[in-house]
Amino acid sequence: MSPSHDGKVLRMDTMNSRIRVMEYAVRGAIPIRAEELVAQLKTQPGSLPFSKVTPCNIGNPQQLAQKPLTFLRQVGALMEYPDLLSPALIEQTRQLFPADAIARAQRNLSYVNGAIGAYTQSLGIQEIREDVARFIEERDGFPASASNICLTTGASGAVERVLDILISSPDVGVMIPIPQYPLYTATLAHLDAKAVPYYLQEESDWQLSVADLERALREARADGVDVRALVVINPGNPTGGCLEEANVEEVVRFCERERLVLLADEVYQTNIYTGTNPFVSFKKVVSRLGSPVELFSFHSISKGMVGECGRRGGYYEAVNIDDQVMGQLLKLASVSLCPNVQGQMAVGIMVNPPQPGDASYEQYQSELEAIYQSMRRRALKLAEAFNSLPSMSCNDAQGAMYLFPKVELPQ
Repeated sequence: MSPSHDGKVLRMDTMNSRIRVMEYAVRGAIPIRAEELVAQLKTQPGSLPFSKVTPCNIGNPQQLAQKPLTFLRQVGALMEYPDLLSPALIEQTRQLFPADAIARAQRNLSYVNGAIGAYTQSLGIQEIREDVARFIEERDGFPASASNICLTTGASGAVERVLDILISSPDVGVMIPIPQYPLYTATLAHLDAKAVPYYLQEESDWQLSVADLERALREARADGVDVRALVVINPGNPTGGCLEEANVEEVVRFCERERLVLLADEVYQTNIYTGTNPFVSFKKVVSRLGSPVELFSFHSISKGMVGECGRRGGYYEAVNIDDQVMGQLLKLASVSLCPNVQGQMAVGIMVNPPQPGDASYEQYQSELEAIYQSMRRRALKLAEAFNSLPSMSCNDAQGAMYLFPKVELPQ
């Protein structure tokens, strides 16, 4: 390779071709155009027939005016400026912040020797990983271990890391749902792997069909694809569906039979708007069945009622994963040194919020409920709106932050 005539070594024809073919529509042409319009409104007010642009291309609650949880922001503020906790200022701080926010900030700072700007352990702060394990135990009724928890810079960072360790050659394939969140196709393209699509069943409220899973797997293997994993997004992005427990069990058994690693994207687990399909985690079903299936499950502070997308906090839990592979995952985490520290702290609050009797408990619960009811109200309203339009229909809103209407094109 030689430099181009203008002296550039890095060009479109010399760059990593896998990045060139990668597509990520969530940040694609329409959002880029929207940003151009926002810039135009700033420099040329009144030049467009509207005064603002509302971005709806991605689940980003606080950009749509969702109020941050007060307790989380109070703890974060105290940690960012720990002088407020010093003996010289603590009395004034007690007049501004509730006692439990002060105590939580002091406790969190003790995890990092008072240095919020310092690196932590590569897998994340041990005490917060223990909080995550307790959260999972209480949610599912089965044991969880901090040694199987890795805190990450958002759930997308966790997904990318797990796919990275799964993909060993261009022949490797991963089954992904259609409709799907484009993180998966984009990451597989980046890693030079094969996306193996299977189709969610719209007529069955977006449940998975084992027959279609078998079809997709059979066809891919016949084409020489080494299919190693199955991705399930539950509650669904972008469908808004939520899997029934019986369907979750069918998927686990399918992965057992076909020797597939199961990747459970469960970041919307608290966004449930129906009484018919409560969220049931894949970890719970795997534990109840005593299944040997290899499972990675993902969660995040970006969704739910927390909505702290920009803080980039998440985690994965690894279940039934080979010990030596776990060592390699630790090595992979070490390359990035550590996850975002404030993101880790926010994960700790999500899984271990104020408890009854704490000064912030009632406000925290009230804020959570208000956000939840607002999301539920809007989800139901939007489903009704789609179903009232000609040539359109939409399944009921069950969960997540999305609906996926069907459009019937007239002949």
